[in-house]
Amino acid sequence: MFISITSVLLGLGVKCLLNWTLVFLQRNHICRSFLGLFGVSLTVVDTAVTLTVTTLHSCSNGFVVLLGLKLTRYHVCLLVQILGEVYRVLQWPVIVAAGLDHFCIITRRLQGVTFRAKWIVCSCVAGFLWNLAALYVFLLSDVVPVLEDVSHHQMHRCWVLHTARILSIAVLLLLILGCAALHAGRPLVLRCNVPQLSLNEPPLKNQITSQSQTHPRISFVHQTLCIFLKTWTPFLVFLAVFLLLPVGIPSYLDLNVAWLCFLNSLLIAVALCAASQLSQGLAALPPDIFCEWKLNF
Repeated sequence: MFISITSVLLGLGVKCLLNWTLVFLQRNHICRSFLGLFGVSLTVVDTAVTLTVTTLHSCSNGFVVLLGLKLTRYHVCLLVQILGEVYRVLQWPVIVAAGLDHFCIITRRLQGVTFRAKWIVCSCVAGFLWNLAALYVFLLSDVVPVLEDVSHHQMHRCWVLHTARILSIAVLLLLILGCAALHAGRPLVLRCNVPQLSLNEPPLKNQITSQSQTHPRISFVHQTLCIFLKTWTPFLVFLAVFLLLPVGIPSYLDLNVAWLCFLNSLLIAVALCAASQLSQGLAALPPDIFCEWKLNF
């Protein structure tokens, strides 16, 4: 779909403003998780691209020399298309890395790691993902830039890919959350209905013990789901409505800090449900400015 360059610049500007606002709100703990560090890097990249595109579009000379390269208005659309493709490639690697980070925090697998060491590792992983995505787009991707065959003085719109990738990701992760919640509650419930024999304890006592272990676990999962849904239900309704409409999100807006905040809460809920049997030994939770994870064990 073709979008005017003015609309592209406006969208990028609003996105940068939203990104910096959320980064500022999380300034006290944003560097404590991989998703927070990646959000900072995303904000910096968005700002750099927005300033570059704005300069190219508003330059009266028709071109700008940057790092020895002569850039014209043709490169405005090219940069926006490349940025959108890089964001598309980054979605799943970022989700997988953030999910592993959250699960390690919740299950105390990183208890002996210092803040400095974790910060270095998360920064290296974020940088590695950015470079890997860029290399994939330039060397392996079959993306062909779409540019209007007009003079750069007359160029006023860009062809931008519209995508519904974040909608499909949200649906898939919500299904995973539901499966994790069912897995956390079902096995022990079924076990309560099966007579258990023991040489040391009567069957009735074993059944009572199993039930006493089941109820706190189910209650823990129920609390997790309620906290997540209480906070993010309006956003989920918005995604559902957007999914029903025959439109997509411009690819250059596909990845933003607000979306990362939603993923942060969703991945925390998934990790809590997956590790619900360890709920008595939780050491800490990943930082989250939207959901207040007050859980009663």
